[in-house]
Amino acid sequence: MWLCCSRHAASAGPKRIVRSKLAIPPESRPVNRSNKSEPDRNLGRFGPSRGRGVMAREDQPDSTLPRRQLGRALREAREGAGFTLEQAAREMEIGKTSVIRVEKGHNDKIKLRDVEGYGRIYGLDERQIEELKSLAQETATKSWWQGLRHLMRSGVSTYLGLESGASQLTFFQPMIVPGLFQLADYARAIERPFLSGDTAEDVERRVEVRLRRAAILTRQHNPIVAEFILHECVLHTVVGSRAVMAAQLRHIADMSTRPNISVRILPFAAGFPGNMAPVLPYIILDFPPDSRSFGTEPPVVYTEHTLGAMFLEDPADVKQCREIHDDIRRATLDEQASRDLLRQVARRYDP
Repeated sequence: MWLCCSRHAASAGPKRIVRSKLAIPPESRPVNRSNKSEPDRNLGRFGPSRGRGVMAREDQPDSTLPRRQLGRALREAREGAGFTLEQAAREMEIGKTSVIRVEKGHNDKIKLRDVEGYGRIYGLDERQIEELKSLAQETATKSWWQGLRHLMRSGVSTYLGLESGASQLTFFQPMIVPGLFQLADYARAIERPFLSGDTAEDVERRVEVRLRRAAILTRQHNPIVAEFILHECVLHTVVGSRAVMAAQLRHIADMSTRPNISVRILPFAAGFPGNMAPVLPYIILDFPPDSRSFGTEPPVVYTEHTLGAMFLEDPADVKQCREIHDDIRRATLDEQASRDLLRQVARRYDP
């Protein structure tokens, strides 16, 4: 994905669309339930809108996976107990907005006594309350990229929080090398168009974020499982220089030999697989099973466009995206043929 960190890009005020019943960040979850945002009509082949959107808000903290899980668990407990937002706020002696923030995962930290208070009024048993308190303690953990959030465009910090907690990632990228594969020179060339007003140090720090993310693919303990489908266009779009492209394509080919990584190329000859027009780049994020009573976090689809990003969380949207991905995969080269093509095109870039 682009996952551009530029402040210049963020200043354009990207719009974002989400269909969700989960606790998600404010730039992704509708506030006004009576209006549908304009970009909702431009989702490409992710199907018709089933929900509503709102303009991204840059000043909200990101919602990490534990915050989302806690918010979802508290919302489900409230609904299961038959409480409205107003009733819950009255029982907790706080404002309705405070309850909403907790359920959407917006709070950087929530006090354990507040979690226990919610549990008591919703009628949870001691084991469930202790599980929620344990989860609340996890929400206070600071991520390594938190100090760089001011350099990131809206939504990137939220995505990084989800990516770091995922167990499997499924990519389709029709335009550029996915960020998890990008080498430093390729990443610098991608950042360059967004650098007006930025310093050279800002550029290097954003490149560092891209490179450091890739550790989830190569770490010794439990590396993330990832499938990448790249359109052949990615191999022939020169980013930086021919030498940069040669090194980049060889790197992707080498990474594809790892047991947790699958790389397939969608050739030009495949046209548009299935019954679809061109598809936007996307990432499907799946999360690991959780033995606690609030269960596994539901999957999320993250997709970007020129002016912003969207998190798609409605089960029907996720299902449709998986079906689209299956159609695309069936038209790709197999893994060995894809690896051979990567190395072949890399040789063409050599002097």
